[in-house]
Amino acid sequence: MGYVDNFGSAKLEGERLGMGTGCGNCEHNMQSYRKTSDEFKLEAPEYFNFGFDVIDRFAEDPNLQMMIWAGDDEAEKRMSYAHFCDRTNQIVNVLNGLGLGKNDRIMIVMSRTPEWWESMIGMIKAGIVAVPGTTQLTQKDIKYRLETSNVKCVISDADNAPKFDEARKSFPELNNLIIVRGRRDGWQNYESLVSSADKVIPSGAKVRTHRDDPMLLYFTSGTTGYPKMVLHTHSYPVGHTVTGKFWLDLRPGDLHWNLSDTGWAKAAWSSLFGPLNTGATVFVHNTKGKYSAHLTLDLLSKYRVTSFCAPPTAYRLLIVEDLKAYDLSALRSCVGAGEPLNPEVIDSWKQQTGITIRDGYGQTETVLIVGNFPVDDAPVRPGSMGKPAPGFNVDVVDDEGKPLPPNREGDIAIRVKPDRPVGLFREYLGNPEATAATFREGWYLTGDRAYRDEDGYLWFVGRADDVIISSGYRIGPFEVESALIEHPAVLESAVVAKPDAVRGEIVKAFVVLRPGFEPSDGLIKEIQNFVKSNTAPYKYPREIEFRKELPKTVSGKIRRIDLREKRK
Repeated sequence: MGYVDNFGSAKLEGERLGMGTGCGNCEHNMQSYRKTSDEFKLEAPEYFNFGFDVIDRFAEDPNLQMMIWAGDDEAEKRMSYAHFCDRTNQIVNVLNGLGLGKNDRIMIVMSRTPEWWESMIGMIKAGIVAVPGTTQLTQKDIKYRLETSNVKCVISDADNAPKFDEARKSFPELNNLIIVRGRRDGWQNYESLVSSADKVIPSGAKVRTHRDDPMLLYFTSGTTGYPKMVLHTHSYPVGHTVTGKFWLDLRPGDLHWNLSDTGWAKAAWSSLFGPLNTGATVFVHNTKGKYSAHLTLDLLSKYRVTSFCAPPTAYRLLIVEDLKAYDLSALRSCVGAGEPLNPEVIDSWKQQTGITIRDGYGQTETVLIVGNFPVDDAPVRPGSMGKPAPGFNVDVVDDEGKPLPPNREGDIAIRVKPDRPVGLFREYLGNPEATAATFREGWYLTGDRAYRDEDGYLWFVGRADDVIISSGYRIGPFEVESALIEHPAVLESAVVAKPDAVRGEIVKAFVVLRPGFEPSDGLIKEIQNFVKSNTAPYKYPREIEFRKELPKTVSGKIRRIDLREKRK
């Protein structure tokens, strides 16, 4: 399944970006880790636009499929790159017609429907900054994002539009509202707007985007405040060449399925930029139900998926199924990311499918920076994060920014001097202090701790701060504690991570009650439901322990480290 020779300028564009032209009759895109790491250098063109320079180039082959989409109650759809070329051009014309243009910001929240890809790529073509959000955001979460991101338009679906209507009461100037797959007072219907727009962008309206122009704004959790805004530029998709070509190991002809929801940076990694950089086809399944391991295996078998990306939580649920009962013979590549992958899960999956799950590591702020690659000279070591991705100088450093010797724990860091690698975020928008705090002596600090063995493999230890990683979600304790304190029974609270066999970690809350309230199972359930309704549901504390007081420093700060040691 290598690249064919009739892609014309698409092939030339891939070569210019360092994407290569596939591996011909070879088995993998990367043949040697050492050789690729020594020779590979990624540079973003001065002017680059993912929509025009990647999607439209692949669209020159009218038969190249970009997406196979399946919904619970709808017929599947098969759509080409040419289809998305036309639809995204129509999006540009719609947005320009609404008075929106380069550097304006649009918040987009919807489930896994083709309109998400159309809107994202259309915004990129228009030079508009996309602000994605997960469908699990509450009205309160949305209000905070509207307050901080200064968006001029919202694109959302029928399930999430009501949350925006409530949140935007404080923003009367926000009147560009577009609803997908539904109708609602005060909102314009997406399909009516797009289907009536021209498929050609007028020459005078087509923008040029510099590699340093803003393109994408994600919110990420922290420990001491509300989510920070992570700003990526138009060079960011180029950085995902490493993600798609070397880690996912994709090329035209592959059918790649990533389980991530659209609101997360993992969707940018493995549903958008990574696979589409390579001309692969993405498989998208949209469901409103809870995750089902059985359904996942059914779809892998039915659609003959060749490449699969899932969080460790999903793999832990999959391996308890009878995998031999499903035809997974089309699978040739499986990867995991979002949280550390247990060696036992890797071993079980390999025994039942013959495929080794390759772990990968990165952040909302980065592309893939450490990973396990399908090469003989760097075989997977179960439990290891892998080795630095080609194009990145990643090491474990001490408090002074000096690389540590093997087997010494320190901070995972990316070298940014003399050359800043392509794919690293530009800044925490509006928060120069937080931006500055992540850099030390020419290194960008990821906030994670690890050690490096004698052969250069990195082994994850944990967060350097108190951020909780549960089922791949990053959860800041401050956000949960802020929701807890609003409950009338809660006087004080502290939130920590507790190890969990399925989710990796869960949120555990230690709560001091106000006078007049007594601990009970009923109160625990009430507090949990309260948190679910006041912040995204995945953040709620799955365990609550009542305490008479919380351990504190002399200055009155809560000592979460003491609570982590006492978690049961």
